[in-house]
Amino acid sequence: MAKVLIVYATRKNATQKIGEIIAEGIRFSDHEVKVVNVKDIKSEDDLNGYDAYVFGSATYHGDMMQGMKTFLFLAENAELQNKIGASFGAFGWSGEASGRIFDTMKNIFQMDMVGGPLMLKSSRLGGGINMAQDYGREIAGKLMAS
Repeated sequence: MAKVLIVYATRKNATQKIGEIIAEGIRFSDHEVKVVNVKDIKSEDDLNGYDAYVFGSATYHGDMMQGMKTFLFLAENAELQNKIGASFGAFGWSGEASGRIFDTMKNIFQMDMVGGPLMLKSSRLGGGINMAQDYGREIAGKLMAS
């Protein structure tokens, strides 16, 4: 059984909910998942011991939330190279945050990324629950293949 850490930055709890549904999709394959608010990560040591990492943020004024930016600087010091990674985010009208997180994980952290970022306006709209669970299943599939 693999261990997965999902870290989110949220403004109105939509990103948290998406992260929790992604976790459900991962748990369907009996992997262990911890879902954590970015505010609860205090050092790079909090990132140790996981096989995959999923980072998400709401898009606010065309960018990720400041808490996620700060977290990514901290995560740069963790040893995430070649670990499985994925990103997600909630947005109102533009949705850039999840793509920027994805690019940071892939290009700066040199992680083994799953597909592309998951972008949802809400977990309740347009099949969002199924999309988030399917994204979790995709992450689990990559874990089983590695």
